[in-house]
Amino acid sequence: MNEIWNIAIDRAVNNNVPRVRSILESYPYIDDARKKLRQGKTEVIKDISRYVELTMKSVKRNGGNAYFARDAKEVREIVDKIVGDNQRIVMGKSMVAYECGVRDHLIERGKDVWETDLGEFLIQLSNEPPSHIIAPAIHMTKEQASKVVRKVNPNSKAESHEEIAVEARRFLREKFINAQVGITGANAIAADTGSVLLIENEGNIRMTTILPEKHIAIAGVEKILPTLEHAFLEVMVQSAYAGLYPPTYVNLTSGPSSTGDIEMKRVSPAHGPKEFNLILVDNGRIEASKDPTIWESLLCIRCGRCHFHCPVYRVLGSTWGDPPFTGPMGAMWSYVSYKDATPSTYCVHSGGCREVCPMDINIPKVLEKLKSLSQK
Repeated sequence: MNEIWNIAIDRAVNNNVPRVRSILESYPYIDDARKKLRQGKTEVIKDISRYVELTMKSVKRNGGNAYFARDAKEVREIVDKIVGDNQRIVMGKSMVAYECGVRDHLIERGKDVWETDLGEFLIQLSNEPPSHIIAPAIHMTKEQASKVVRKVNPNSKAESHEEIAVEARRFLREKFINAQVGITGANAIAADTGSVLLIENEGNIRMTTILPEKHIAIAGVEKILPTLEHAFLEVMVQSAYAGLYPPTYVNLTSGPSSTGDIEMKRVSPAHGPKEFNLILVDNGRIEASKDPTIWESLLCIRCGRCHFHCPVYRVLGSTWGDPPFTGPMGAMWSYVSYKDATPSTYCVHSGGCREVCPMDINIPKVLEKLKSLSQK
């Protein structure tokens, strides 16, 4: 990697690692939450087909539409049907949507599609892959980001972090207001209520899920949890270990917008979307759940902490793994989703990833198994 990467990653590590340590010391209940969360996620992974069915029934009970997609091609086909003739689409950060090629597919079909997360917005403008699970533009310095935003405003004089954020806000505000479809991922899905929970700090996800008339949430089946209580635990644990606790916003969606203000009769829609759609994605996850070693990769909550404690990632960055999957967790997920075991061969087994993983995933053991598969 070049010198700019070294500057960018050093800044990120120095900002993130001490903050996570401080959060975990200040909120000791997070430790209990992560243990209960692991139990809940394990329960679902060991009986994943039943939980997929339960979740889909719960979504439909709330007035939403639920779909199951076996692979990326099916995801794109379902999205096409839901989007229809609508042209203006905004997207919240969704690794699964990236995994399935949703944005590029919609753009190829002539749709006006914009990523609204600042990091995703920057890499869309620069036509680069994401380099981190939480901060997709972590490879960019603020100096680079300043140049990138000039693609949408050649007269931009934004130089500081704050000015760059304002520039993106100014451009994207019109996109939010005129969007017909909003596409997000999901941090957690409650099987018992059909609720989708999303963590954010920018406010872009809130607008993506509320302003358009159609909301599509695309999520891997491993995001399912037994109950809404477990789903809230994931929100807490993921944001804490990402170093962003408490999160600025937690967005909960249980079907299309509704109101019960007339005679307490609940009707839909109200001010928000008329339509809610959940696409549950397999794409290798169910097969992985059956492997006695690889199944643990499905416990990952996408906090990105393992990246900053891995010497290989510190050197290779986004070139380690198949985008959007990078770093130690990305080496696992490159195999789960793409059947590519090659990234596992770069692991030097420092063990730092296992030490800091909130889900206690034995990442080195999983990668050791994948190394053996890469030789076949």
